[in-house]
Amino acid sequence: MPVPKKFDRRPPERDLTRINERIRVPEVRLIDEEGNQVGVIKTDDAIAYAQERDLDLVEVAPEARPPVTRVLDYSKYKYEQAQKQKAARKHQQQITIREIKFRPKIAQHDYDTKKGHVRRFLTGKDKVKITIMFRGREVTHPDRGIALLDRLADELSDVGVIEQSPLQDGRNMTMMLAPSRAVLAEDGRAPADEKKDGQTAAEKDGPTPAKKDGQTSAEKDGPTAAEKDGPTPAKKDGPTPAEHGEAVRASADAAV
Repeated sequence: MPVPKKFDRRPPERDLTRINERIRVPEVRLIDEEGNQVGVIKTDDAIAYAQERDLDLVEVAPEARPPVTRVLDYSKYKYEQAQKQKAARKHQQQITIREIKFRPKIAQHDYDTKKGHVRRFLTGKDKVKITIMFRGREVTHPDRGIALLDRLADELSDVGVIEQSPLQDGRNMTMMLAPSRAVLAEDGRAPADEKKDGQTAAEKDGPTPAKKDGQTSAEKDGPTAAEKDGPTPAKKDGPTPAEHGEAVRASADAAV
């Protein structure tokens, strides 16, 4: 039995763009379908102007006085806007902020494990928030937290840079690391490296063994076993019975 979807109490999104009869102001500034400005005319006349051309009257600047309207195909206009937004989201890079927590007296093995997580996040192009948690009287020694953060940033300098210096906030000390330029440029550099080589892996490896030796393996091995043994038994022993019968019939016909 399928699990029912959780009831969403939010009202559905409405298109707030006013078109045609939803434009209630008495006058509008009209722009025709070719982008030329017609001027300020009554709203009813502007709607009739659009309907004569089988188009819509769309309010594009409602804050202007009078509002600016344009004659266009609204369905096509909405589709083009959706495609532009989709293309913008496609080229937009999203960076996620991860968080790793340390203690001032962290053991070396735990430190190495958490440092590996931070390196993995940075190579995945995510920002990492490093938090040092102080307990009890540890808060009176912030220098230990700063030393730990500086050590971590120094050991990860090849994949990350400090975006926010260590900052004390109550019993916590935080530092923000961001991916380095080398990490962010990896995707763009890979195709260039391939083009730089100028040849594929197959071309690098050189000719195949068959081409290299100048002949195929079949040519190398020489004649086949059948060729070595000589003609087949049928050819060796003479004509077949069918061939012998045809010869007898031909001689009988000739005698008649």
